[in-house]
Amino acid sequence: MPDTEIAFIGLGIMGLPMAVNLVRAGYTVTGHNLTPERVDALVAEGGRRGGGVAGAVTGADVVITMVPDSPDVEELLLGPGGVYENAKPGTLVIDMSTIRPDVSRAVAEAGAERGLRVLDAPVSGGEAGAVEAKLSIMVGGAQADFEAARPIFDVLGTTPVLVGPNGAGQTVKAANQLIVAGNIQLLAEALVFLEAHGVDTESGLEVLGGGLAGSTVLQRKGRAMRERDFAPGFRIALHDKDMRIVTDSARAAGVAIPLGAQVAQSVAALKNQGHGGLDHSALLMIVQQLSGRS
Repeated sequence: MPDTEIAFIGLGIMGLPMAVNLVRAGYTVTGHNLTPERVDALVAEGGRRGGGVAGAVTGADVVITMVPDSPDVEELLLGPGGVYENAKPGTLVIDMSTIRPDVSRAVAEAGAERGLRVLDAPVSGGEAGAVEAKLSIMVGGAQADFEAARPIFDVLGTTPVLVGPNGAGQTVKAANQLIVAGNIQLLAEALVFLEAHGVDTESGLEVLGGGLAGSTVLQRKGRAMRERDFAPGFRIALHDKDMRIVTDSARAAGVAIPLGAQVAQSVAALKNQGHGGLDHSALLMIVQQLSGRS
């Protein structure tokens, strides 16, 4: 499949390393991003410069989009000069953004009307997972389209799974973000608790990681949280957006998520304090504030 030409739109913290991994796997990847230096970085790795959405998409066999929010996806896919206006019939459009499930279903229906094959395929694993090609990929769409995209998914991650029809990938991603936020919150509480009792947190987290309390969150975030290093791998502002998707979707389905709603408030509070650009592990700051230890 490396003869396949891919347009990759959205070269942010996650998108750029994903696009680079596709280049290294032998694909022809044409990139576009609102900030041109991210395209420069892709070109330096052997990718091509799209020069705009139309330039990237025209002639592509596969279009991958990785942008921040639902309105961005709607504008990029459906808007004037967007993907759907420039993609040839039969193009496989894979939206790997994290957006509302109902928006994923709507853009998939609009794509089908234009003869396009559309998948929603949000990912989990953070920047490290994108760089290491170890992402978990939650896919919504048709089985045949998933199979067509499988070689690409296998380059980007280790766990690509078709979870249902269009929109199902986004629903599973919402559940993922709920679990991740809860894990980070509890890890933050555990760290502040250990520090208050004078425990060496490095050895404390080591032994916790070897038991039932161990998790990918502890492995990937524990050291940085101990050191108060909140350089963004996944920004608070984006997790706040994701938690709003979770709470809105839960409310629409009549599902109670009491712990999730509380963590969503902590994420929102941190963003409202001006910390939206920090990594989501900065939830530790809220725990410190509530404990009078900031």
